[in-house]
Amino acid sequence: MNYETVFNLATKETQIAELEQKTAEPDFWSDEKSARELLEGLNRRRKWVSAWKQLEQEREDLATLLQLAQEEDDSDTFTEVAQALGPLEKKIEELEFRNTLGGEDDPRDAILTIHSGAGGTESMDWTQMLLRMYLRWMERQDFQSDVLDLQPGDEAGIKSVTVDVRGEYAYGYLKTEVGVHRLVRISPFDSQSRRHTSFASVFVYSQVNEKFEVEINEADLRTETFRASGPGGQNVNKVNSAVRITHLPTGITVQCQSERSQHQNRENAMRVLTAQLYQRHKEEEEQKRLKEIESKKKSIEWGSQIRSYVMHPYNLVKDHRTGTQTGNVQAVMDGEIDQFIRAYLLHSQSAKD
Repeated sequence: MNYETVFNLATKETQIAELEQKTAEPDFWSDEKSARELLEGLNRRRKWVSAWKQLEQEREDLATLLQLAQEEDDSDTFTEVAQALGPLEKKIEELEFRNTLGGEDDPRDAILTIHSGAGGTESMDWTQMLLRMYLRWMERQDFQSDVLDLQPGDEAGIKSVTVDVRGEYAYGYLKTEVGVHRLVRISPFDSQSRRHTSFASVFVYSQVNEKFEVEINEADLRTETFRASGPGGQNVNKVNSAVRITHLPTGITVQCQSERSQHQNRENAMRVLTAQLYQRHKEEEEQKRLKEIESKKKSIEWGSQIRSYVMHPYNLVKDHRTGTQTGNVQAVMDGEIDQFIRAYLLHSQSAKD
């Protein structure tokens, strides 16, 4: 371990001891929200320390095995140590990287939304391509995902989609994708095979426990039901199972139509609404964060993209915030976007330092 890692480990162990003392106080549960947040923080620190100690034990075991190989000049044991070093280094790098995800909301589940922008059918097709890319990435991360709402395009593709993403640090990773994504390619919808530029916007909300973190007055809600559109089963398309909820004080509107029952769709819509209200609340409380987030909510058009995906006249995916790029466009579209996520998180961390 390097000095910085040892320091972080010692700091976290000190924090764990302090938090454990607080949990033993008689009035610990007097404020249920604060108690729950403290326990979440305590468990995160415990998991981090436990993981580091496990890796340190693996390192010590390999060091012992290496010493044995040297003493006995055992080539098979040397090979065994060499083969184990790569995976161990990867685990250490991953844990060190995860330590950059120190935001309050980073460990939480996420709600991902994608909206088509300038470009008509082209952009709707691009939105569908982005959805596939993110779903593939979620599979690689062993995250669970459910499409809560999908508005199909008039001719092809998707106008907008909302995805429920569940997994440790889902929000911490996906928040790096917020912004406008630009595609340049030969259009499959153009009979003259001309090059087209399309745009789609991505935004991500952290999922919260509405019982403790967001209070919603039922009197402030307008709920509408309607028949779902697009693909679906008999019940989905023939009864008013889809739900649209408008939060009157803020004007925020959400809708869900993926489930067969109106009750389930309303539950999902409330989770999306709660996440958006929580985000709004945090933006209002923290002016600095407000400026950062608002700067990402640019118009979905030329000049505001965070990343470009070029398929003609050459192959290139480039993140304009960090300069990270690759020529393997197909791999990126198949969900290999970790290099962009990592680069942006490290870039953001260095900016803070």
